[in-house]
Amino acid sequence: MSTEEELQEHAEHARNPFDKRVAASMAIIAAALAVVSVLGHYFTTEELMAQQRASDQWSYYQAKSIRRYESGSFADILAAVKAIDAAQKYKSNAARYDSDMKEISEKATDLERERDLNHRHALRLDIGEVFLEIAIVLASLAILSKRSFLWWIGLVSGVAGAAIAGTAALLR
Repeated sequence: MSTEEELQEHAEHARNPFDKRVAASMAIIAAALAVVSVLGHYFTTEELMAQQRASDQWSYYQAKSIRRYESGSFADILAAVKAIDAAQKYKSNAARYDSDMKEISEKATDLERERDLNHRHALRLDIGEVFLEIAIVLASLAILSKRSFLWWIGLVSGVAGAAIAGTAALLR
């Protein structure tokens, strides 16, 4: 094949309206994929951060629990040796630790709820991302094979992926 014939063939392909429509739809799907991917990474990171903060709160809760036990034990020992004033001080410390532990537990539980919500967001976005990637592959195959049914299946996959990813915004 001569150079002129090859150039003519490429020029013909570039003017093919089917290829142009498929390429345009691929560009739109790729842009949606980029947005969904970034949002998925964001919510995954937020999920991990919330898990870490919840773990920190539960560790803090455990430390307060140990201090509460020690204060209670020491108050009992002091009460046994008739050091009532000192024993009262340690009993009040134990009561304060009980109050602190309740607040810490509530905060840790709230962080776990936040983690779970971020996980559900990330999961929906990840599933949407898969469908958008499949859409791009099918559109690529449609251009290569000149089969419009592959493009239509790709469009359906792209719409499904965008819809699934969009449902992440509905989660509360």
